[in-house]
Amino acid sequence: MKRIRITSLIMFIFMAFVILSCKNDDSFAVEPETIEDPDSSDDSNSGDDEDTAAGFDGSTDFINPDLVFDSYILVNDAGNNRAFLIDKNANLLFEWPLGNNIGNDVYLLPDNRLLAILEADTPLITYGGKGGKIQFINRDGSIDWNFEYSTEDYITHHDVELLPNGNVIALVWERMPVQKAIENGSVHNRDLYTEAIIEIDPRTDQIVWEWHSWDHLVQDYDDTRENFGIISDNPQLINFNYTQQQEDGDIMHSNGIAYDEVNDLIFMSVNFFHEVWVIDHSSNTSEAASSAGGNYQKGGDLVYRFGNPSAYNNSMGDRLFFNNHFPNLIDTEVSGKKNMLIFVNNMNNTEQSVVYELQFPNTFELLPNMNNEPEIVWSFTDPELYSPKVSGAVTLPNGNRLITEGDFGFWEVTEGGEVVWKLRSEGFYWRGYHYNKDAPEIQALGLE
Repeated sequence: MKRIRITSLIMFIFMAFVILSCKNDDSFAVEPETIEDPDSSDDSNSGDDEDTAAGFDGSTDFINPDLVFDSYILVNDAGNNRAFLIDKNANLLFEWPLGNNIGNDVYLLPDNRLLAILEADTPLITYGGKGGKIQFINRDGSIDWNFEYSTEDYITHHDVELLPNGNVIALVWERMPVQKAIENGSVHNRDLYTEAIIEIDPRTDQIVWEWHSWDHLVQDYDDTRENFGIISDNPQLINFNYTQQQEDGDIMHSNGIAYDEVNDLIFMSVNFFHEVWVIDHSSNTSEAASSAGGNYQKGGDLVYRFGNPSAYNNSMGDRLFFNNHFPNLIDTEVSGKKNMLIFVNNMNNTEQSVVYELQFPNTFELLPNMNNEPEIVWSFTDPELYSPKVSGAVTLPNGNRLITEGDFGFWEVTEGGEVVWKLRSEGFYWRGYHYNKDAPEIQALGLE
């Protein structure tokens, strides 16, 4: 028995020596083109083993390698609370240390910092996608800015975006106590959680602009309560009782925002309404609480909405969305305007997903009893493409689309709909962001 223990001790010491030797040998690296060893904990580019200690287990299928765009993907793995960079061979190139779980969105800025929405230490509003912290995170995991917005009455959640002026916008759930909800015409006899957007100045931690959905409601349930009106006559307002079967108080569940800097508009994906709402950011906070002011003279009322006409009792126009994620605004060379890519999780309730590219009308008009839906100019689906949650799509420089299928991994498809590449990996993928290998964000990381 003693001999076995002594032998085991010798083997342990020997293995420890080998491991320490490898960790101190910068020349030990996986070749960049290798795809057979995704479990390797060594980083072939950064030379910092701690950045990639968890590894990445992904299998790739190059269906038509000549058409695959050679670039990097920033992976938001909400299931494992990781944010990391990979190439198309599924090599793990870099991973950012995160101090808290992912609230959902994490993306890379040109100066190599991450902008991340993370979970609060003890969140008191705990729907899926909960957040509470917004941070700028450096390459080494140190935090340049930390903004906490989490109480029993409100919490940031799901998505965050940096504005051209350096401010940050974020989605917020805010609690409407049951008595206030009833006074506003709710059919629910409970506290409700409605949507808001806040804009924070990271230099001062001040909220400099805000919009609240509860300022823009309409209901036809009780004519003795606030906001009573005809739903179909008020497409600019939000039907307070549209999600009548939602028992936990989360009646809207927004999951994504996008900012149009040309028109100063915010696009908000509202999952339980199966819509995208468009809000005028040019209004000030006072105007955003009203129905007047701003570039569109609507205050904080909806400038435009699309995806589900039934959400405002509109009999015109076809329903496009059945749960929707990632309202991704993209520039178009043909029209010079912005189109939108969006992932529809459950197309016509068939357990099959679809990605649409939508073209907006020349002017945003939102009229009663009119077809207000945008035009579908591109779409992709496949019998194997289905994720009931998360997911999204981005464009690549060669015209391909990189699709994140939340329960699967990633697809790359051509504009003609040909699948040219897939990556499968265990995880729960919120989004995948594309970066050229020579992009400023990548160069600032100093991978090579």
